[in-house]
Amino acid sequence: MSKQNEIKSLSLVLPVFKQEETIIENISLLKNTLDRLPFPVEIIVVVDGFVDKTYSKLIEKKFDGVKVLGYEHNEGKGFAVRYGMLQAESEVIGFIDAGMDIDPSSVGMVVNHMIWYKADVIIGSKLHPVSQVDYPFVRKILSWGYRSMIRILFGLRIRDTQVGLKLFRKKVVKDVFPRLLVKSFAFDIEILAVSYDRGYKRIFESPIKLNFNNSSSIIGKNFWRTIYLMMVDTLAVFYRLKILHYYDKSESIQKI
Repeated sequence: MSKQNEIKSLSLVLPVFKQEETIIENISLLKNTLDRLPFPVEIIVVVDGFVDKTYSKLIEKKFDGVKVLGYEHNEGKGFAVRYGMLQAESEVIGFIDAGMDIDPSSVGMVVNHMIWYKADVIIGSKLHPVSQVDYPFVRKILSWGYRSMIRILFGLRIRDTQVGLKLFRKKVVKDVFPRLLVKSFAFDIEILAVSYDRGYKRIFESPIKLNFNNSSSIIGKNFWRTIYLMMVDTLAVFYRLKILHYYDKSESIQKI
C-alpha cells in the first residue's frame, strides 16, 4: 500500500448492537486485515446497550489491540460512534460498520485516499467509479434522491454520504464530534455538514468493496419508518446549522 507510512496511527470505532452470534468472527476478520497495515491500529468496539451477550463475549475473548466499551441502554448508532470517537487518540480516527458488509480491505483504500488528497475527511462511497458493490436497486434510487437533497440543503457535493466507513483527522474529531446531537438516523449527515461548516472542507470519497447484507441493516428491518426518520433528522440538522447556528455556540459542546 503506497505511502501509508505517512500515517503514524489509526483508531477505528465499531458500533455494535445485538451481534452476539457474529461479533467474534467479525472482529477476527477485521483485526487480521488491519494487522497488515504498516502502522499501529487500535480497534474500539462500542456495545450500544447490554441487551444480549455481545459485551460479555468480547470481554471473555480478550483480543489484543481491541478496546471494548459499552453502556447499559441502547442509545443509537450515532451515539455509539460519537462515544467511541471521542475516546480515541490516534492521528487518524474513523468508524466502520461491524456487520462486515464492507470488506475490511476497504480501510486500506480509504487510508491511501486520505494521504493522496491530504484530506480532512475521507468517506467510503458506493458510487465511486472504482468501487465494487452489490446492493439493491431500490437503495440506489433512494441514494440518488437523498444525495440531491443533501446538495441543496448543505452544499455538500458528495455522491454518497451513507456508507459506514469514514476517516477523520484527529483535529476534526476533537472539534466536531462534541457538538453532535443525532443519535440514530442522520448522524452521517450531521458529521459531514458540521465538519464542512466549521472549515474542514477537504472532504473526499474513496472506493470500497461492499456486499450488502439486508439482515444487518436498520433500513432493511424497518424500511419506510427509517426513511421518514432520516428525513426528519436531516431537516433538524439543517435548522440547527443554518437557522439557529447552534453548532457554532460554546454550549453546543458536550461531554461523553
